[in-house]
Amino acid sequence: MSEPEIDPAPASAPIHLRVRGGTTLSGSIEVKTSKNAGVALLCASLLNKGTTTLRRVARIEEVNRILRVLASMGVRHRWLGTEGDLEITPPERLDLTRIDADAARRTRSIIMFLGPLLHDYPEFELPFAGGCELGDRTVEPHMVALRRFGLSVETSHGCYHASVKEGVDDPGTIVLTERGDTVTENAILAAARYPAATTIRNASCNYMVQDLCFYLERLGVHIEGTGTTTITVHGRPDIDVEVDYAPSEDPIEAWSLITAAIVTESEVTVRRVPIEFVEIELACTEEMGLRYARGPEYLAANGRTRLVDLTVSPSRLHAPSDKIHPMPFPGLNIDNLPFFALIASCAEGSTLIHDWVYENRAIYLTELNRLGARVRLLDPHRVYVDGPIRWSGTEVVCPPALRPAVVLLLAMLRAKGTSVLRHVNVIHRGYEQLTERLQELGAEIEVFWGD
Repeated sequence: MSEPEIDPAPASAPIHLRVRGGTTLSGSIEVKTSKNAGVALLCASLLNKGTTTLRRVARIEEVNRILRVLASMGVRHRWLGTEGDLEITPPERLDLTRIDADAARRTRSIIMFLGPLLHDYPEFELPFAGGCELGDRTVEPHMVALRRFGLSVETSHGCYHASVKEGVDDPGTIVLTERGDTVTENAILAAARYPAATTIRNASCNYMVQDLCFYLERLGVHIEGTGTTTITVHGRPDIDVEVDYAPSEDPIEAWSLITAAIVTESEVTVRRVPIEFVEIELACTEEMGLRYARGPEYLAANGRTRLVDLTVSPSRLHAPSDKIHPMPFPGLNIDNLPFFALIASCAEGSTLIHDWVYENRAIYLTELNRLGARVRLLDPHRVYVDGPIRWSGTEVVCPPALRPAVVLLLAMLRAKGTSVLRHVNVIHRGYEQLTERLQELGAEIEVFWGD
């Protein structure tokens, strides 16, 4: 599964939002490129001695943190123009002694440096991220995969102490103990420069993994099974390629924007939706009564991912006949699950939502009760949501979890009156200019700063 969307270290300057709700949205909005794919591609650029140019990269805090880490290691980067194009040029040898520990500890993505670095550095250290407020996730599945490439890791004093054993047998076939997105990506990154074929079973076939495979193919790495749970990587020991690649659009942002239209009972067109990765979510809400129109398919800039434009219409919703729960792709995405607590609050009847992946995230969904919702916490993984309810504006402090924070913001768009959402810095970790783009649809949101 994907890693928790949390912000382990809040930014120093608090940002708050004042929302005047009850306004109908209208118009169209375009989905930005994927946060999770962008981060994976930045880590993958460490495999390449040549310059990597990534197109339309989301300018979000998570990307900025990875760039700070790369810069501290000697990697040069520059933004090209205003469209989010990013050029990354590595040095002849990385300086791992000067790594920006503060930036590294603010992102769990730092663990995806292990796969690329084990090829050139027999010993190295990486800081690991701070505590996770959604319940700890073990890194053992990463270690199970990477040990097959000779990597061993010990942890002490807030660091991963990594060493690489020479002369190990070919990894051959690796069976992942968890079908995780970053676990799969780490195994693929390690295999990409291993001079033999490596087969990875129980692999995630989610959107960010597919984008990573498409990028590696541009580097000359032959990959079989992209989009399936069995991936075979034919590695290249040396990669020195001038490469230009455009990651695809973000299905989590797409579903966030679709949810904004649903809960405000608005007619909004969401453009450039990666349809393959939201089809289950659409099927669930269609069963609840959602009306929408789907345009013809076309390809993303990577030439592989299928996109559509979706127009959401005001709909009378009812609770689904079954519980809503996430599954590895092609199931309902774990990062999209929190939005169903909000959608269910707008529907007639009771909905059971089962977040079996994270121990504590369901707790944050009860913050919707401050706005009038009826969300009952059954245990750390399950909530019952009763609807429809009468929303009312209030003041709420943003939870440290990215998706529940956005859920609260979208609920405030529905609630009549004025609401205040405090400490929204976590939203900037995963969304580029979300407030400004919602304003273009007619949302009345004011940004202010202070304690």
